[in-house]
Amino acid sequence: MLALRLPPEIEDRLEALAQRTGRSTSDHARDAILEHLDTLEDVEIAERRLEAVRRGDSATTTLADLLSRYGVAD
Repeated sequence: MLALRLPPEIEDRLEALAQRTGRSTSDHARDAILEHLDTLEDVEIAERRLEAVRRGDSATTTLADLLSRYGVAD
Protein backbone atom coordinates (compact mmCIF):
# COMPACT_ATOMS: atom_id res chain seq x y z
CA MET A 1 0.00 0.00 0.00
CA LEU A 2 1.16 3.48 -0.80
CA ALA A 3 0.27 6.57 1.17
CA LEU A 4 1.23 10.01 -0.02
CA ARG A 5 0.47 13.57 0.83
CA LEU A 6 -0.79 15.83 -1.90
CA PRO A 7 -1.05 19.60 -1.85
CA PRO A 8 -4.62 20.73 -1.11
CA GLU A 9 -5.12 22.10 -4.64
CA ILE A 10 -4.33 18.70 -6.16
CA GLU A 11 -6.60 16.92 -3.68
CA ASP A 12 -9.37 19.38 -4.55
CA ARG A 13 -8.93 18.75 -8.28
CA LEU A 14 -8.89 15.00 -7.75
CA GLU A 15 -12.01 15.10 -5.61
CA ALA A 16 -13.85 17.31 -8.12
CA LEU A 17 -12.92 14.89 -10.91
CA ALA A 18 -14.12 11.95 -8.85
CA GLN A 19 -17.45 13.64 -8.24
CA ARG A 20 -17.90 14.50 -11.92
CA THR A 21 -17.03 11.02 -13.14
CA GLY A 22 -18.52 8.86 -10.41
CA ARG A 23 -15.18 7.13 -9.90
CA SER A 24 -13.14 7.18 -6.72
CA THR A 25 -10.18 9.44 -6.13
CA SER A 26 -8.11 6.28 -5.70
CA ASP A 27 -9.11 5.05 -9.16
CA HIS A 28 -8.06 8.32 -10.76
CA ALA A 29 -4.81 8.49 -8.78
CA ARG A 30 -3.97 4.90 -9.73
CA ASP A 31 -4.66 5.61 -13.41
CA ALA A 32 -2.50 8.74 -13.33
CA ILE A 33 0.39 6.92 -11.65
CA LEU A 34 0.23 4.02 -14.11
CA GLU A 35 0.18 6.35 -17.11
CA HIS A 36 3.12 8.33 -15.78
CA LEU A 37 5.05 5.13 -14.99
CA ASP A 38 4.55 4.00 -18.58
CA THR A 39 6.00 7.30 -19.76
CA LEU A 40 8.95 7.16 -17.37
CA GLU A 41 9.74 3.59 -18.44
CA ASP A 42 9.57 4.56 -22.13
CA VAL A 43 11.95 7.47 -21.52
CA GLU A 44 14.37 5.23 -19.63
CA ILE A 45 14.38 2.68 -22.48
CA ALA A 46 14.94 5.45 -25.05
CA GLU A 47 17.81 6.91 -23.01
CA ARG A 48 19.51 3.51 -22.73
CA ARG A 49 19.10 2.95 -26.48
CA LEU A 50 20.52 6.38 -27.26
CA GLU A 51 23.55 5.74 -25.06
CA ALA A 52 24.13 2.39 -26.80
CA VAL A 53 24.02 4.12 -30.19
CA ARG A 54 26.41 6.84 -29.00
CA ARG A 55 28.85 4.20 -27.72
CA GLY A 56 28.64 2.38 -31.04
CA ASP A 57 27.11 -0.70 -29.41
CA SER A 58 23.92 -0.47 -31.45
CA ALA A 59 23.35 0.11 -35.15
CA THR A 60 20.92 2.60 -36.63
CA THR A 61 18.70 2.41 -39.71
CA THR A 62 17.64 5.27 -41.93
CA LEU A 63 14.00 6.07 -42.44
CA ALA A 64 14.41 5.41 -46.18
CA ASP A 65 15.68 1.89 -45.44
CA LEU A 66 12.76 1.19 -43.13
CA LEU A 67 10.23 2.44 -45.68
CA SER A 68 11.82 0.29 -48.35
CA ARG A 69 12.07 -2.77 -46.13
CA TYR A 70 8.39 -2.67 -45.20
CA GLY A 71 7.09 -1.60 -48.60
CA VAL A 72 5.80 1.77 -47.48
CA ALA A 73 5.56 4.33 -50.26
CA ASP A 74 7.40 7.64 -49.88
